[in-house]
Amino acid sequence: MNAFDYFFEKTSSLEKLFLAGNEQISFRDLYDSSFDLSGWISNHVGRDKNIFLISVNNLFFLKAYLAIIKSGNICIPLDPNTEKENFKYITDLTKPALIFLTRDLQKKFAVEENQCLTPETLPEIKTSIDRFFNKDDTNAENTAEIIFTSGSTGKPKGVMISHKNLIANTRSIIEYLELTHEDRMLVVLPFYYCYGLSLLHSHLRVGGSIVYNNSFIFLGTVINNLLLHKCTGFAGVPSHFQILMRMSDTFKKTEFPYLRYVTQAGGKLPTVFIDEFRESFPDTRFYVMYGQTEATARLSYLQPEIYEKKKGSMGKGIPGVELKVVNSVGENVKPGETGEVIAKGDNIMIGYYSDEEATRNTIRDGWLYTGDLGEVDEDGFIYLTARKNEIIKVRGKRISPKEVEAVILQIPEIVDCSIEGIEDKIEGETLKATIVIKEEDRDTITGDYIKKHCSRFLAPHKVPYIFEFRQNITISPTGKKIKKIVNE
Repeated sequence: MNAFDYFFEKTSSLEKLFLAGNEQISFRDLYDSSFDLSGWISNHVGRDKNIFLISVNNLFFLKAYLAIIKSGNICIPLDPNTEKENFKYITDLTKPALIFLTRDLQKKFAVEENQCLTPETLPEIKTSIDRFFNKDDTNAENTAEIIFTSGSTGKPKGVMISHKNLIANTRSIIEYLELTHEDRMLVVLPFYYCYGLSLLHSHLRVGGSIVYNNSFIFLGTVINNLLLHKCTGFAGVPSHFQILMRMSDTFKKTEFPYLRYVTQAGGKLPTVFIDEFRESFPDTRFYVMYGQTEATARLSYLQPEIYEKKKGSMGKGIPGVELKVVNSVGENVKPGETGEVIAKGDNIMIGYYSDEEATRNTIRDGWLYTGDLGEVDEDGFIYLTARKNEIIKVRGKRISPKEVEAVILQIPEIVDCSIEGIEDKIEGETLKATIVIKEEDRDTITGDYIKKHCSRFLAPHKVPYIFEFRQNITISPTGKKIKKIVNE
């Protein structure tokens, strides 16, 4: 089954708004326009081709994303802030047959006119296929999308997600969150991120609706959106909740009578912020969740009713997912012992695009080895303790220290550089650069100078915020630079 058909199976004819807010569209119109566009894609590109989609959250993204999946091709959504070097790397690796993007991004990435479609060209696209009699023979095992994430080598890794993966994870999320057609989600997460996409998928399926907000930094708009559009749900990564709870007295003092629940994933949020939220909004259910792109989006959740009893836990597996914590020989750990969290279910990725070795290392005997270390208690609840690798998360996005270090070391006056993640009250984690500069240049190479240099080559969330200047980099006895290992 094609994931598009699953999403719209019971909602394709609804006149109700799916997208509310500044841009609006009904289920029926979104289905029709996406279907038309999918027909055009099929006629001009064929099937099983890679297609890029680069845009902020908007109606253009929704139509293109759904159309690509329906057409039997593979959608590759990319962060608009992707560096040109990474864009070239992903382009050379995947060789997209078509690129959907906005005019400003077409200029940024120097995409030829005949290689792309923009919002201005979409109204001209029509198909002769009769949607009501269309027979889709998509194999559910086929790849539906590829989500690129930072790898430990600094090169992005493409996570291949099948139609079956999307359907399974959507079904599970709807079940444990008890979503219905009455739910309306305020979306501040980007749709090129698996967490953001899960909000889109689940609300399409149940007949709920979404309102997107691309300006979270302006907290007043978030408050207004929640109230004006009577939103029942909100989803965020740790920094979202830390900003709301510590940077805005107005938020904590505002009553949100329609807000039924909130969800948090994308990294571990300190329990102090969860406690503050629950105290401020006792009638709103707070779901602590855990997931990975390699699991389509979601792996576990902690029921709000048992939060106090199991505080600090990521919970247990969502419906249809089995989780275990195992030692180095694959045996289940006992309470108090530390091991690696592994997972099995229909939501586990196909593998990494064009990287068989990484796939073999990550998926073994049908189990996803998450790279997260954790413990279990007597009731089987899992508590994360650390990461096996060095990946850092800022604003829910994974960052490879090696990538940032390489950019900083382009400055000839810098002898060495080490990047680590440190706790930050706003971002949850922020990047710290420990720098060694040639003695004669220590007065001229400043933190601001390095920031400006990084901004030319890196996305904003990858630019270090904290700088420490030393005469030498601290290293371990084996010669490795000592870095903080952070929770995923």
